[in-house]
Amino acid sequence: MSLLEIRELVAVYGNVRATHGISVTVEEHEILALVGSNGAGKSSTLKAVMGLVQIASGTIRLDGEDISGRPPYSMARRGIAFSPEGRRVFVETSVHENLLAGAHVLKAAAATERLEQILTYFPRLRERLKQAAGSLSGGEQQMLAIGRALMSRPRLLLLDEPSLGLAPVMVQRIGELIREIQSRERLAVVLAEQNANWALKLADRGLAIEVGRVRFEGASRELRDNAEIRRAFLGA
Repeated sequence: MSLLEIRELVAVYGNVRATHGISVTVEEHEILALVGSNGAGKSSTLKAVMGLVQIASGTIRLDGEDISGRPPYSMARRGIAFSPEGRRVFVETSVHENLLAGAHVLKAAAATERLEQILTYFPRLRERLKQAAGSLSGGEQQMLAIGRALMSRPRLLLLDEPSLGLAPVMVQRIGELIREIQSRERLAVVLAEQNANWALKLADRGLAIEVGRVRFEGASRELRDNAEIRRAFLGA
């Protein structure tokens, strides 16, 4: 059984359809990339899983349980965490407070232990614990957003455009961190990315999404080597 199964998902914003019957499976301990242009439906798929957008039809199952339309706090308690596009850190509060905000499903002692684990992944955040999150660089804020999501000890981590607005050297570093964390914690990771080439190099499998529909699906290497995909999604 797959960890997550999305079947014929139609996610909507009012009367506007963001996806048109997307189906996705996520296996335990894998990295899956959803690639495509802005507005393709990648982010809406992640938000539907997290309970942040309305589902008009289709189902979302976690370990076989139908979780379609459950609220975000219910998803967090089931081991799903979400790092949103644009990072969305609390800019006026400290790095320490931002991280603890992600630990609301943990008891105090467990949150303290988890914080120490997260800071081993992101030593730069340890150096800036007392700083306001808004004073961090874009790359540091992305680390903070991912670290905050990881505080809840998730089984499934959803990352929405983690490379957006970052310098190439920082994009490379974020990719290395995602791989390291996924390996150490045995997470499943789904990342929605416009930077398709980077995402497919990082991921085990990929789905290319266009106008709310899955156009291609397969092992990342196969997608990178496909001439049609390279023209349409990789700019080659």
